[in-house]
Amino acid sequence: MAEELETERPDVREDGRRPPRAVVGSQRVEEEIFGKVFDSNIVKRIWAFVHPYRRDVILSVISVLVFTSMQLLIPLIIRYAIDHGMQPDDSSRALVLAIVAFLIAILVNYCASYFQETLVGGVAENVLFDIRRAMFSHLQRVSLSFMDKTEVGRLMSRLQGDVNSMQEFLETCVLSVGDIFLLFGIVFVMLYLDFKLGLLTLSVLPVLFVVRLFWLPLARKSFMAAHETNSVANGALAEAIHGVRAVQSMDRQDVNFTLYDDKAHANLLTHLTAARYAQIMVPIVDTLTGIAMALVIVVGGARVLNQALDVGVLVAFLFYIQRFFDPIRSLTLQYSVMQRAMASGQRLTDVLDVPIDIKDAPDAKVLSPDMDGSVEFRDVVFGYNPKQPVLKHVSFRVNPGETVALVGPTGSGKSSCMSLIHRFYEVQQGQVIVGGHDVRELTQDSLGQQIAMVLQEPFLFTGTVFENIRYHKTEATREQVIEAAKAVGAHDFIMRLPQGYDSMLGERGGNLSLGQRQLLSFARALVADAKILVLDEATANIDSYTEMLIQKALVKLLENRTGLVIAHRLATIREADRIIVLQNGEIVESGNHQQLMKKGKLYSKLYNLNYASFDDIPEDVLCREPPVMS
Repeated sequence: MAEELETERPDVREDGRRPPRAVVGSQRVEEEIFGKVFDSNIVKRIWAFVHPYRRDVILSVISVLVFTSMQLLIPLIIRYAIDHGMQPDDSSRALVLAIVAFLIAILVNYCASYFQETLVGGVAENVLFDIRRAMFSHLQRVSLSFMDKTEVGRLMSRLQGDVNSMQEFLETCVLSVGDIFLLFGIVFVMLYLDFKLGLLTLSVLPVLFVVRLFWLPLARKSFMAAHETNSVANGALAEAIHGVRAVQSMDRQDVNFTLYDDKAHANLLTHLTAARYAQIMVPIVDTLTGIAMALVIVVGGARVLNQALDVGVLVAFLFYIQRFFDPIRSLTLQYSVMQRAMASGQRLTDVLDVPIDIKDAPDAKVLSPDMDGSVEFRDVVFGYNPKQPVLKHVSFRVNPGETVALVGPTGSGKSSCMSLIHRFYEVQQGQVIVGGHDVRELTQDSLGQQIAMVLQEPFLFTGTVFENIRYHKTEATREQVIEAAKAVGAHDFIMRLPQGYDSMLGERGGNLSLGQRQLLSFARALVADAKILVLDEATANIDSYTEMLIQKALVKLLENRTGLVIAHRLATIREADRIIVLQNGEIVESGNHQQLMKKGKLYSKLYNLNYASFDDIPEDVLCREPPVMS
């Protein structure tokens, strides 16, 4: 079974990985992308964000090069001090010159390091800010079809984890320039000081190159695997948090913990493997450093004794050998940073490249607030999967000021109609006409300003009650907000909150009851003052008393407005001017409540099954004031 857990099995396989113990929940794994270590296309895309700060980047590179030059100069100063400071005739002057040069080098070194750190840090933070803004702005515009099939946790992983990987890369890439410059500078200086001793020092490098030849592919694969398992674990975590109510109501805590534990353990294993590959080069480089220093001391020391080499040159060589392997060690560690950055850059650009299917036409018109509010479907064919249409040649018209209810069995296409009116999706065939214009000919902003939607699941944002009610119309005054709250019956419970309209709401309004949240969403729709009001099962989660209160408010809410209603409640449907009955994506009936009941077809059957019990509720009970909600 899907929810079975294996009870008798070893905790660890022979390959060191634990078998999965839960097979429900977020199991879809993203395709692994083993990208290039240095992907020029990714660098170009990231450079587009860096380009506005290119002056600071150039200055930081110059600072790094100055800093590196001082690192190359200091051993030469020491060599000068040893070779000339030990001469009996002019030793004091040589030592003074060496000390002054050394102090100047240290001062320049400090200034260059300070400017480099300050500039690089500032550029990295600004670039990451711009990337986050660009991604957030893009995700606000992508089609809902993309959001329908994308897990929130994976998007959060990209917005946070991948952006942080880019930050690490941006802060170290300039240092990499300095490391490369230092590496070649040391090679040049050592060969210049003593060509034979320089070649002897470089003789250990072939061993390093051979080791890296075998190390790079394995390291790259381990870094990518760690990246992907991290994304999977984040996706499972986000899903579990969002579904915590369902988890607790079905007593699934242990199963979900096991599911997440498996993914977190897989993430742990891949990160441990990646860490081992990242660190394996460090002891190898340290060993080669020791070997090189031993060769220089033995060979160079013999030459000093034979007076074929100055002591100062030997000491300078020892300093350069120590510094020579530092950039190699640093570049080795930065390889993993670059690998993660290329993978993160690929994933970030993937998000930025998500096509925006719903976009304004070049000549899109602004829907006038004075439009009549009519809505019309003309031979509309639509499906979330084009090969499986949800709506099949649907045609109907909602006249200005008319209230039309859509009813039908689950999956008949009611909510799809509502989504098409707001142009959340594109039709495959036909036209959706709002105010006499095809929605594809209108700007999305102006269309949204004239359509207010109240959904079955009200979504409230972190902020005050006042801010949430005027969310659709930020210029609304406090008086307008209070008037709307009173109209829908929300004012009383709002005033019972600690700070009234200035009370802070938790995430998704979690500190309010579901009915209270829905009342706020009705108040929000009223404040929006749109010509078209869409109610998508907006009263499904409201008790009967609250619903009757809202029915009274709807009279005012729908005044001079076009209303489209999906409802499973008696009053909303019976009071509609017209009822359209959908089945399997097609209109099978249309008329008012009395007309459809007389026909005795699908609507009559649905009504008798779902709504008839409301006729038994006395009118005086339905009109009674609702109890105070806590």
